[in-house]
Amino acid sequence: MTRRDAGIHVPPECRDMIRAGTLVAISTSGGKDSQAMTILLSRIVPRDQLLAVHAPLEDVEWPGTIEHIEATLPGGVPLILAHVTSGKTLLDRIEERGRFPSPGVRWCTSDQKRGPIERELRRFLKANPRFGDRIVSAMGMRAEESPARARKTPWKFSERNSRAGRTWFDWLPIHDLTEGQVFDVIRDAGQAPHPAYAMGMSRLSCVFCIMASRADLRTAALLQPQLYARYCALERRIGHTLSPSGAPLPELTGIPMPRPDLPVDAPLP
Repeated sequence: MTRRDAGIHVPPECRDMIRAGTLVAISTSGGKDSQAMTILLSRIVPRDQLLAVHAPLEDVEWPGTIEHIEATLPGGVPLILAHVTSGKTLLDRIEERGRFPSPGVRWCTSDQKRGPIERELRRFLKANPRFGDRIVSAMGMRAEESPARARKTPWKFSERNSRAGRTWFDWLPIHDLTEGQVFDVIRDAGQAPHPAYAMGMSRLSCVFCIMASRADLRTAALLQPQLYARYCALERRIGHTLSPSGAPLPELTGIPMPRPDLPVDAPLP
């Protein structure tokens, strides 16, 4: 059996690890789920055992994401940034491969997020021996989001990362929460989600994501016309589409590919 603390199911083993001084690392994208998870974890984990880590997506990330994370972190909780060491952006890698990632082959997540984040967490543990090489890596995936996420195990020992004396568990603290509950947690804490939600986006990841709905792609195109132009040009150049449907962005969004000479502040039709 598990107990519920502030909306979070805490497995007994996890509770024991927190009491023993284990590091709890929050992987945060700046989106609503990460934000709600951070709020809830800060209520049950001592601040000196909490760490936030974010993998910046550079030019394909929503503007103000890092600033939003910093502004909504509890006081005393450090934030580390997990950059891609190659210096190549997601668009660079797509161009090299000649194709976009797909829902079945999401190399963007492993290359741009998971890999860099795990690298920085290993470094942090090594530099902070007081945690005894023990870590709980918390992520904001929810069962309601998709059948694949619903099948995920909320508390799992990570054999891949439990090496060189490390003990590493992956935890999905808000796996059972609904979208409505997530927004309630944020509101009740006196915070607001990233501004992109108020501008019409239903989720926050890359501005143009392979998992995005048609409505989100159109909204993103209207909000970020210069980046939209780059994605449209990339689709034409490599002969492959962002959407798994095979439809190019102008067809999906109903917005023509912008002219190359489009001024930065020019609105799209």
